[in-house]
Amino acid sequence: MSEDESEKNYRSGLPGFLGVIDTFLSKVEAVILALGVLLMALNTVTNVIARFVFGNSIMFSGELNRILIIMITFAGISYAARHGRHIRMSAIYDALPAGGRKVLMIFISLFTAAVMFFLCYYSIIYILDMQSRGRVLPALQMPIWIIYVWAPLGLSITGIQYVLTAVKNVMSRDVYLSTTTLDGYKDTETEV
Repeated sequence: MSEDESEKNYRSGLPGFLGVIDTFLSKVEAVILALGVLLMALNTVTNVIARFVFGNSIMFSGELNRILIIMITFAGISYAARHGRHIRMSAIYDALPAGGRKVLMIFISLFTAAVMFFLCYYSIIYILDMQSRGRVLPALQMPIWIIYVWAPLGLSITGIQYVLTAVKNVMSRDVYLSTTTLDGYKDTETEV
């Protein structure tokens, strides 16, 4: 099954209500990422055509791409956490026996969730500060604070994803990097 098919048919590894939350968040992430990338491509291509065919760029194209990059970035961190594709420095972790790895993974997941919620809190404070200043985007005339709403949304969903990963590790015998990704490395070595 390809990665696109597995994303469409995503099934949470968590039981009951937690599985419903996990599945719902995966659908939200997929829509945000797909829509963001498609809109950015469409906006960029349209702007290039307008520049070369009509001699004028679309005035708000850069601002729209800025909004979409922020949206994709903060939806992407949640996606990476969901699929266990975040960066790991695992020398100590790999040296531990399975029980130690499990305890450490639960701690890492909960600590990372706490950091995500902490960053979410400060991103909300930042947005409120931006809102109080009343600045707007030059071309779109849209309040700047609106484009940063994606930060607390993405950080909170990522935090939730790490909490769900900790729950999955508490409930399971195996060690999981995310609710669906078992710990381990794929053998990617090839002979020359």
